[in-house]
Amino acid sequence: MYLKDRRNGDLVEILDLGALFDPFEASVSGRFHAGEEMQDTQSFTKQELIFPSGEALPRCWVDANYKQ
Repeated sequence: MYLKDRRNGDLVEILDLGALFDPFEASVSGRFHAGEEMQDTQSFTKQELIFPSGEALPRCWVDANYKQ
């Protein structure tokens, strides 16, 4: 799955979808998709990420208390 970095607009390939969907995880592993070479894996906080359309991540992915 690809998301966009809120700071610079580059696409980020998410490598750990389980962590992305888990509201108790604050960060996910991924790598930038920029340039011709495969980028190194790094950690991204969920607050840094948005959908490529510009929408925020669903609250149930980022807030463990979303039902309250």
